[in-house]
Parts: sequence; structure tokens; C-alpha cells
Amino acid sequence: MYEELKAKFEKIGIIPVVVLEDAKDAHALGEALMNGGLPAAEVTFRTAAAEEVIKILSKDFPDMLVGAGTVLTPEQADRAMAAGAKFIVAPGFNPTVVKHCLEKGYPITPGTQTPSEMEQAMELGLDFVKFFPAEPAGGLPMIKAVAAPYTNLTFMPTGGINKDNVRDYLAFKKIVACGGTWMVKNDLIKAGDFAKVEELTRQAAEIVKEVRG
Repeated sequence: MYEELKAKFEKIGIIPVVVLEDAKDAHALGEALMNGGLPAAEVTFRTAAAEEVIKILSKDFPDMLVGAGTVLTPEQADRAMAAGAKFIVAPGFNPTVVKHCLEKGYPITPGTQTPSEMEQAMELGLDFVKFFPAEPAGGLPMIKAVAAPYTNLTFMPTGGINKDNVRDYLAFKKIVACGGTWMVKNDLIKAGDFAKVEELTRQAAEIVKEVRG
């Protein structure tokens, strides 16, 4: 299941990281992402609407890869999966959350930034981690540096990635996918400008095709 999920991440290339304040926007956002060519959403548990958003996206768009981000507790992980999430993402490496997810069979990609955190993830059997916050933590040069000794480890960098630097990240073979927010900015969603979201999503999808073929 984990390898199959990684293969889906790799094919999509850029995973939109979504913060929705109101679940009423979920369907329109899902439509924009699907039409734009990035059939995925990492719905962050930063808002009270997160669970309902996951439910709506999972039900209305069965072909969309819907997951939960900013998962900080085992209880949030349970709620996310019950709502229909296909994967869990955390901003940091919390052994309690990671072990809980693994025991329950939830695919989890914890956040790491240091070699020590990466080794802890590997110790628990993971070979795919989030690198966060990517740009402030050294960006692509840092990922390339740590990828050298950890030959089996693959990454999903998130944080500070945008349309101008994502090509370089996607071109590095140890990067499965990148997390990005630039196509799902809060101001666009609040303004109901889903046509612009779709346009930015389409541009992002074109970058993936351009780099990965």
C-alpha cells in the first residue's frame, strides 16, 4: 500500500497543501484541482473545517488523492482517516504519532529536518519523509547532502516552494513530490476565485510534465 501511494505521489508531483476555513468551499476547490491536473490535496488540520473538507473531497472526487496534513496527535490521525483521508502528513517527527499511525496501518509521512530525525524515521521502517520547512532549512542543497548517506530515503519537501524553484526540486531523483500552497492561496479561496486556482494548478501540473515527462 505504501509503495502504491508513493507511486501516486510521484506521478502527481506537486501536492497542493490546502487550508480551508469553510467546508462550503471544498467542492469548488476540488473541482479546480481536478480540472487543473493535480488530483490531490493535503488538507491541513489547522482549521475546524478540516474533517468535513476531507469528507467532501473524498466523496465528491473518488479519484482524488486526499490526505490530512498538520496532524499533531493520534486522535487527529484517527479522525482524519475516519473522514476518508488516504494518508497522514505531520510537520515534525513525533514518535507517538508515527507509531500510532504505523500500528493502525495509516500511511504517514512525518516531517524531518535533521539527520537525527531522519534516522528515527528509518528506525521505524519509513523510507519516505517530509522535509519541512524546506527553503528555510537549507532547501535542495540540504536534501542532496543528507540523501548521500541515507541512500534509501526519499523526500517530500514543503515550505517555501513555489513556481520559480519547484523545477529544481522535482528534477532531483530522491524527491517523490513537493508540497505547495501557491496554487491554493487563502486570498483566492476567500475571494471565490476558483478559476484562478485552476489556472495556477494547471501551470503547476505543466511544470511536473515538463520536468518529469
